[in-house]
Amino acid sequence: MIHQYIERRSNTIQTESLFFDRCILTLYSSIREKAPWLYRFLLSSRTSSVMGFLNYDARFMTAFQDPQILIARLGIDPDEIYGDIHQYNSYRRAFERKICYWECRPMTEDGSCVVSPADARALPGSFKTGQPLFIKDKFFDYDELIGIDRFQWRETFREGDFIIFRLTPEKYHYNHVPVSGTVVDIYEINGRYHSCNPGAVVKSVTPYSKNRRIVTVIDTDVENGTGVGRVAMIEIVAMMIGRIVQCYSDSRYDDPQPVQKGMPLKIGQPKSLFRPGSSTTVLIFQHNRIHFSQDLLANAERTDVQSRFTSGFQKPLVETEINVRQTIGEAI
Repeated sequence: MIHQYIERRSNTIQTESLFFDRCILTLYSSIREKAPWLYRFLLSSRTSSVMGFLNYDARFMTAFQDPQILIARLGIDPDEIYGDIHQYNSYRRAFERKICYWECRPMTEDGSCVVSPADARALPGSFKTGQPLFIKDKFFDYDELIGIDRFQWRETFREGDFIIFRLTPEKYHYNHVPVSGTVVDIYEINGRYHSCNPGAVVKSVTPYSKNRRIVTVIDTDVENGTGVGRVAMIEIVAMMIGRIVQCYSDSRYDDPQPVQKGMPLKIGQPKSLFRPGSSTTVLIFQHNRIHFSQDLLANAERTDVQSRFTSGFQKPLVETEINVRQTIGEAI
């Protein structure tokens, strides 16, 4: 089955080219059922690291004498790239690229708005029973996602809203801060390296709450904050992604710093870098603190789009492709 989404800028239906789709579907069907030991092995940290090396670092596979050929092959706009294009002569360097986001990813000046943390395909949802986009235990196990031992934050966000940002391998792989506020907690949860391919998600493996991830809780009800309450930003690794580098910069990419408790964060600034591959970021908001943008809500419920999420979960669930720093909602 194909997988489609809505491109926000043109409001057109697009069909996604899913990387390694046949292999992923085989892994989550026959291998998972017939060879569970092999299934667990393929999702281990060591296997993910080896696969990442072979795909992104092995010189005999990834070196390009002419980086422009590589950039064109990946569909990257060379005019967006920050710095000398000739340094991007391998898959890893291309996927970890920096862009002139202050020019090519404009951001609203409205202080009550929340922005996208990534170039990604976004899907909003809610934990509130009776809401049109009520989704429970489909994409993740809620308690497990935030952390079984993190009672305070599980209670804080239990009746809230969320939005999932799925980064595909060719995307710009920096995460940016979606709100302005102060970090009140940051912690890592160990886990597996499941694929975030839609085909894997609908197999009910709930990869977003099984995979290794970093949770950052931001208080936006502070001076110069966005005013949407507490926000949980959950950065999730996936197959072939070894780690998430915390590298917040207050100005462009200058002087990157690890994110720590008590640190003020400014909306739209670079926060972290995913290592190459596909990956996911989830934002969770407190109950009745955000209005998601109407086009994202309307797109999610469209019935004329062939989404694997719609087919797998038997209700309309359609992603919208958006850019980092684009508005996704505003404070109530």
